[in-house]
Amino acid sequence: MVKLGLCLLIYFIFSWNLFGQSESPSTIHILFYNVENLFDTVNDSLTNDDEFLPEGDRRWTNRRFYEKLNRLSKVILASAGFEPPEIIGLCEVENSQVLEKLLETTPLKNYNYSVIHKDSPDERGIDVALLFRSDRITPVDYYYWPVYDGKQRLMTTREILSATFQLPGRDTIHVFFNHWPSRYGGQAETENERMLAAKTLRGAIDGIQLLKPNPKVVVMGDFNDQPQNKSLLDGLQAKRKDNLAIDGELINLASKWKQGTIKYRQAWTVFDQILVSDQLLKVQGWHTRPEFAAPVTLPFLLEADAKFKGQKLNRTYVGFKYHGGFSDHLPVLLKLEQAN
Repeated sequence: MVKLGLCLLIYFIFSWNLFGQSESPSTIHILFYNVENLFDTVNDSLTNDDEFLPEGDRRWTNRRFYEKLNRLSKVILASAGFEPPEIIGLCEVENSQVLEKLLETTPLKNYNYSVIHKDSPDERGIDVALLFRSDRITPVDYYYWPVYDGKQRLMTTREILSATFQLPGRDTIHVFFNHWPSRYGGQAETENERMLAAKTLRGAIDGIQLLKPNPKVVVMGDFNDQPQNKSLLDGLQAKRKDNLAIDGELINLASKWKQGTIKYRQAWTVFDQILVSDQLLKVQGWHTRPEFAAPVTLPFLLEADAKFKGQKLNRTYVGFKYHGGFSDHLPVLLKLEQAN
């Protein structure tokens, strides 16, 4: 009986350490994912969501909606290895209800994710949102930055989401998630819209740098431009590599990626990117390295491209035909680690 009681006590202590307490992570992962039209099946009279209704052009049904939720959870759970990411930025989500369904009806319910979401001025009603694991990191605040045109009129585009988190230890991190205006209508014709979004983001980062010396900043999103385009280089003032003689630069870790994040016909492009402040590249506290930032290329996200060769994205829709895949973008992932 004594041995049995001792064994039960040891088991209890072990179980408490394993399940009852959340150990401080040695790495932090931040994921961004354009999830390709995560709509529910309910009509919203305030937005143009008619094509994503059961009777709409895409025949978007509850069955298809819940299949997509499960597929997205599969990506999130597999993206960073053994532990799902601590912070997840998502774009093309219709409302907070679809995020609640994602967390309630899929295996993500086993993790302590909380939601940050706000309806945007976008005409289609697609928004930028954030999920975070409240047992692993501590939220400090968040803010949505609207984008205005040259006459200070609110643009009907997605707002930029910023959030601040306290990481284990003393470090604070500022994350920005973006979904800039699309190229629909032509790249040159819409370039100024993305430039306005870039300048809005630049102003938000400048504000943080004025208040706090050498802040640790992460910028991720679907920019609808590539690293070499003017919106990133001139508007956001992003750099390809860190100049060690200058503090406060924003370094685009995606500028040297060979793997694109979207594909049109035979051409891959890098619209989904990861940028960090140069302070995060110093091995002090929580930090990262260029090789810790990359597109997520899980095998099931891609399929053979019979027409244009190589591989293509395993999408939810191809045109208006339901394909039953994941998304028309690859996710991108950043790993942070803590210096000893």
